[in-house]
Amino acid sequence: MQKRWARLKMPDDDVIQQLAEALSIDPVLAALLLQREIKSFEEAKHFFRPDIRHLHDPFLMQDMEKAIERIETALEKEEKILIYGDYDVDGTTAVALVYSFFSKRTTNISYYIPDRYKEGYGISTQGIDYAAENSYSLIIALDCGIKSVDKIDYANSLGIDFIICDHHLPGGDLPKAIGVLDPKRADCEYPYKELSGCGIGFKLVQAYAEKNGIPFESIACYMDLVAVSIACDIVHITGENRTLAYFGLQKLNSEPCTGIKTLMEIAGKKERVNISDVVFSIGPRINAAGRIADAKHAVALLISDDVLNAGDIGALINGHNAERKGHDQTITDEALSMIKSDAALVAKKSTVVFNERWHKGVIGIVASRLTEKYYRPTIVLTRSNGHVAGSARSVYGFDLYEALSNCSDLLTQYGGHMYAAGLTMPPENVLAFIDRFEEVVGATITDEQLIPEIKIDAEIKLSQINSKFYRVLSQFGPFGPANMTPVFLSKGVRICGQPLLVGSEHLKMFVQQDGSAMFECIAFGQHSWIRDLKQDRPFDICYCIEENVWRDKRTLQLNIKGIRQAAQQ
Repeated sequence: MQKRWARLKMPDDDVIQQLAEALSIDPVLAALLLQREIKSFEEAKHFFRPDIRHLHDPFLMQDMEKAIERIETALEKEEKILIYGDYDVDGTTAVALVYSFFSKRTTNISYYIPDRYKEGYGISTQGIDYAAENSYSLIIALDCGIKSVDKIDYANSLGIDFIICDHHLPGGDLPKAIGVLDPKRADCEYPYKELSGCGIGFKLVQAYAEKNGIPFESIACYMDLVAVSIACDIVHITGENRTLAYFGLQKLNSEPCTGIKTLMEIAGKKERVNISDVVFSIGPRINAAGRIADAKHAVALLISDDVLNAGDIGALINGHNAERKGHDQTITDEALSMIKSDAALVAKKSTVVFNERWHKGVIGIVASRLTEKYYRPTIVLTRSNGHVAGSARSVYGFDLYEALSNCSDLLTQYGGHMYAAGLTMPPENVLAFIDRFEEVVGATITDEQLIPEIKIDAEIKLSQINSKFYRVLSQFGPFGPANMTPVFLSKGVRICGQPLLVGSEHLKMFVQQDGSAMFECIAFGQHSWIRDLKQDRPFDICYCIEENVWRDKRTLQLNIKGIRQAAQQ
């Protein structure tokens, strides 16, 4: 699919030059900083040198004092505490973190993860009943609960107190819990709003440690879990999240917890891992536990400090991941075939496909695959517990949650955010929903939003790329949402020799520009260019700069994101 090349707005030249001189760096790198709202030497120092002291005071979060007091009371009176969390990576890492910390301070503690298929997302009646039947008087809910007003009322009627640690947008009313920790509360003045669910759990633990004179080193050991949650929940890697991710990655690469180390070994990760490695190698395995079997397996792995035990659970989870891949591929193939064989569906501005046999645990992954292929708002539906359940994904700039809200009269429930959501509906509403969703999308999406876009940070000459340039550029990491790996444009480059086909879809080649050094390039999924790239035909490339390690030799490599003939503007 052809992609639009979109140049980000460059700051004023004088401002770029002033910052470049203050930092003694290439003006292009100064421009990248300014694009990230970093405008001074001090701000750049803060950005390039993350420090634990940059973490905010956890007691700035609304209700934190109440939450800590209730936990202290529970520990003092030896009450039974249940740590409750969602079944995805963010939820299971959050449960593992909070459980691991407080299990060192009480034996009257356990954890609970709802069954994805029997209970669904969030606080469940079944989970509250389990707590009541087993005499738990305090539930700490992580990565869920902010909209569970009726469920918290039910728990209160049974004499069970709740502390909610969530990072999703609240509804109109807050649950009547002892403490509702969520920076997105309208009345919460916490300075950073984009923490993950596990990040909120970390702030709870940090607050307890500070109040009770426990050294920070005693909680720093959990920062690898926070980094995994930040990476896999696709939250902004800015501000406090960037500090947490920075130190969390250090922990991952030096002394990860036994469970994560096991997953890294299973995934074959021997070099230093980055955010992308976590997203594509560690995250899917943790998620597979809840998608295929029981997410409690993921928590059991993440809290284990026994290598043999972790190895057994890791092998089990890896098996679930292999099964997940099989379901994922089969359903994706079936869905693509369904779309291709229906000319009316191909012509639409949305994709909604339904098969009651599809495995609910992977429909979100399939929705992402279909969005990549057809680049339009996509929903994959299947049957679940007498209802039709769906997973939705959007394209850049289109508010999926708002579109679903315009179909809310046809839905039993829905939740999520701008780019991803989940929904359920009665089976008899499916056809009406498909028509309504297409009507809403067609009326609100722009033609531009239906064409994938490559965002280009800056144009540079290949001669500007050297070891110092890359050394400074690498310090912009960890990369992720709101701090993506910079994409550069270089015009009029020429190929050296012949491009090579790698696998069936990728190209490997060397390029040069105006007598510069030659740069090795990898162009994933761009095999169609192999016949058009000629030594006498200049072309433009947009790319990321990365370090390639082969047999202990490190070289700079261009990861090509787009190619076009040089005459195009």
